[in-house]
Amino acid sequence: MKSVAAIITTAVLAGFSQACSTPGNYVVTFYGYPDNSPPGPGTAHNCGGRNFKAGGTGTYADPITIATAPGELNVCEIVYLPLLTKYGRYEDDCAQCTTDWKNGQPHIDIWTGSNSVNGGQNQINCEDNLTFGGRYSIVRNPPTNYGVDTTPLFVAPNTCNTNHVYPSNPAHC
Repeated sequence: MKSVAAIITTAVLAGFSQACSTPGNYVVTFYGYPDNSPPGPGTAHNCGGRNFKAGGTGTYADPITIATAPGELNVCEIVYLPLLTKYGRYEDDCAQCTTDWKNGQPHIDIWTGSNSVNGGQNQINCEDNLTFGGRYSIVRNPPTNYGVDTTPLFVAPNTCNTNHVYPSNPAHC
């Protein structure tokens, strides 16, 4: 029979492993249907019943797809993105993110749009306009009740919602 101290210690350690954290210094870029590899909505990981297709509105229940280097986040991990006031989930891999991660630079690539419509050059231009440069924090193991902006980043044929990006939003737990 376990002692009360052992049970409490186990519970405390389990709580620490799930604690919210705000790692920073992430390069944040954007990708979509036309510049995915190969072009289309395909993802490397099947998360949340999406059947290997990128998507999401940014809520905790429907996080936007993010790509990164294998090992940088846990597959299907949900994080909060203060830059966008959206939740994101690691569902895809990113070649440039992998190179950056191997060189000590965290990097995430965020899905911009439809999983059925190729936005072509307009979507790529939007992705470039959404990429402000700088380095940003994310929230790992976030609470489920942060406020979100579900406005799509790109809507074909040519709507780019750069006014729904918040570079000065701080990350906090």
